[in-house]
Amino acid sequence: MTLIDYPGRLACTVFLVGCNFKCPFCYSPELVIPQKIKNQPRISEADFFNFLKERKELLEGVVICGGEPTIHKDLASLIKKIKKMGFLVKLDTNGSNPQMLEKLIKDGLIDYVAMDIKAPKEKYHKLTGKKINVNNIEKSIKILKGSGIDYEFRTTVIPGLLDKKDILKIARWIGPGGRYYLQNFKGEKTIDSNFEKVKPYPADYLFEVKKTILPLFDICEVRGI
Repeated sequence: MTLIDYPGRLACTVFLVGCNFKCPFCYSPELVIPQKIKNQPRISEADFFNFLKERKELLEGVVICGGEPTIHKDLASLIKKIKKMGFLVKLDTNGSNPQMLEKLIKDGLIDYVAMDIKAPKEKYHKLTGKKINVNNIEKSIKILKGSGIDYEFRTTVIPGLLDKKDILKIARWIGPGGRYYLQNFKGEKTIDSNFEKVKPYPADYLFEVKKTILPLFDICEVRGI
């Protein structure tokens, strides 16, 4: 259950295993690394829906995150069952599957999307740990901006990988308008253990970055301070 993952809503969060990225600073190796996924306890679909049924009068929404939810071909059918129970649905995604994102929006299956923007275009492969098609990321950005549903973009700011100049490039890429959140990095159980030793940027640095890019957005905030 969460008070912060779905803005303005009392919600629960469900994590789907597996990811098509391998970001070295990722906090959830148990949802990404195949060997660790094997050892991760699972919740049956029946137990999940029983959980929702018992809390129908309490919860307003369900946050679906991962890993990366859109790698699962049956994601739409899962969301349909959740929506049928009367819940709002927020999707957390890395934006790598614009086709599925567009279909979920078109079919009215998602009410809010939080999309991670990992880096400026030219540095994407470095932060995702894999060579990916940045055009798909760009397509997802355009889909969200034209969708009419609530959405936010967010970037985890990792010292040594991203600096003020990088965030400014991202802001110009995804702006103008909308919501953009800068998330402070926390070095804990990362995929690459070297990042567990990395100290986060001081709050003053992130607020300075925010001040620079604020004019490009309707809402721009710093999280994790």
